[in-house]
Order: sequence, then C-alpha cells, then structure tokens
Amino acid sequence: MATAVSTLVGLMVSDAWIQAKGRVARFFARGGDATSVDEELQLSQEELVAARAAEDEGAAADIVAGLRARLRRVLQADPGAGEELRLLFEELGVGGANEPVVTVQNTVSGGVQHMVFQGQNFTGLTFHGSDGPSPVPDNPLRDASQA
Repeated sequence: MATAVSTLVGLMVSDAWIQAKGRVARFFARGGDATSVDEELQLSQEELVAARAAEDEGAAADIVAGLRARLRRVLQADPGAGEELRLLFEELGVGGANEPVVTVQNTVSGGVQHMVFQGQNFTGLTFHGSDGPSPVPDNPLRDASQA
C-alpha cells in the first residue's frame, strides 16, 4: 500500500494530475458522489503542492497520511480494489502500483556551467576536479565533436 500512496502522491504533484484526478476520484467514491471526492482530492493536491513549496514536511506528511487512511478504507471494504487501482495506474501510464511516479525538476542558472547532468537516477559516477578555474576551449563545438 505504501507504493500505491507514493504513486498517488507522485501523480498529485505532477502535470498528470489534471488527467488523473477524475479517475482517482471515481475510484475513491466507489460508485458514490465522485464530485465531492474530486473536490476533496483537489484541495489535498493544492495543499500538498503548497506544503512542498514551503518545505513544510509536517503538513505534507499529514496530507499523505490522510491519503493513506482513505486508501486503506477502500482496500478493506473491497478486496478487488487493489487490482483496480493497479490497472488504473497502468492506464494512466505510471507503471502500476509497483512503480512510483517520480517528478524531476532541473534548474540551471547563473554563471558558467561546465558540466550539467539532468535525469533521475545516476550511479557509478566519479568526479575529479581541481582548485583552479576550468579551461575554456577555443572552439567548444570542435572540441565536443572530437570527444
């Protein structure tokens, strides 16, 4: 269930939330009033985004705990809901409940950047540096094509 909550939180803080919210609301409503659940989820999403922006870990944790409790209630009431949720995540393109969504935001600004890596997972990297300034090649395009 922790992975499903992580996936749900990942959706909420990504651009995919716009497309996912209605379907997630219908999942939680279980045939009931999806409109009120949709509104509650939207409020939770807005609070979560604001808490993360303010680096308020306590508020973010409270929102995640609320989502976890809500999901637990659905799964206890309907044992088939777990498979339904997995299929929902798969249809939304987030790889199912076993693969959490990760949002990566990269910002590079100011000064001269000699190396910039953008991505999600990096392993086995070694960086060697010096205390002096990095040399700037005469023709960066020529030097890059020879590398």
